Amino acid sequence: ESRPIPEPGPNEVLLRMHSVGICGSDVHYWQHGRIGDFVVKDPMVLGHEASGTVVKVGSGVTHLKPGDRVAIEPGVPREMDEFCKTGRYNLSPTIFFCATPPDDGNLCRYYKHSASYCYKLPDNVTFEEGALIEPLSVGIHACKRAGVTLGSKVFVSGSGPIGLVNVIVAKMMGAAAVVVTDLSASRLQKAKEVGADFTIQVKNETPQEVASKVEGLLGCMPEITVECTGVQACIQAGIYATRSGGTLVLVGLGPEMVTVPIVNAAVREVDIRGIFRYCNTWPVAIALLASKRINVKPLVTHRFPLEKALEAFETTKRGEGVKVMLKCDPTDQSP
Repeated sequence: ESRPIPEPGPNEVLLRMHSVGICGSDVHYWQHGRIGDFVVKDPMVLGHEASGTVVKVGSGVTHLKPGDRVAIEPGVPREMDEFCKTGRYNLSPTIFFCATPPDDGNLCRYYKHSASYCYKLPDNVTFEEGALIEPLSVGIHACKRAGVTLGSKVFVSGSGPIGLVNVIVAKMMGAAAVVVTDLSASRLQKAKEVGADFTIQVKNETPQEVASKVEGLLGCMPEITVECTGVQACIQAGIYATRSGGTLVLVGLGPEMVTVPIVNAAVREVDIRGIFRYCNTWPVAIALLASKRINVKPLVTHRFPLEKALEAFETTKRGEGVKVMLKCDPTDQSP
């Protein structure tokens, strides 16, 4: 709050922030100070799921003007390297990314960002929907990498926010049936709300037993598994569950080293793919939201003003609800 309002550079815009979602990674940095090789060494502003209003534009910005409502893509390449040239800028090793050390995020009143990575929101898309484009993008990128298409049978492991957006996107891309697993009955109920065809509440089944239950509900082994937990047993279940010749996409990140039945995957030609964030997804997400082809509004279960950020983080840490949203604009009276 005590920081001066930043001045935008020639290709930047200054934003008055409106809605910022709390992500599991924000909580992890807050609690542990690091995620893998990314270590918090200095004070860092959190927040990377965000939308706001343009207040000021840099001299070189022509596609935005003050008053425009925008969604913010938090990853901005710093140089035109080989990954940018091939359209996979998310893999650029020098990329700026909100709330990844040492880069500050946007959970604040005013924030400046590259104008090219701010996307104008249509009038019928809310600020909250704009902030939800970030997690939604993970689902779009994962389902594209997985090759979801008309008639696909899909297994989504984990029913947190990222599992749920994968359910939404998989159904949108033509999946005929989606089965979701989780430990929590309430989260599985939310999966049903957003379009899951089947749910499995996992208790103490072995990975093979989980895979067998998935096959039983779908009537066949799924061609595609989207693993959103990072838990070793869930990755194992994902390999066992996926049909020979199918694809397992690893979205959730857990321990650096896990033990998996790699020979089972290899001899059955199960492709194992990773994803790192997303790229080229904001225009797609905005088009889907504007056309009302998808509905992400049920994902937001809690809202707090910025002054109650600590309470909001505690709520997320306890695993309550699904997506906690912070409101950064005290003048806004919308529900």
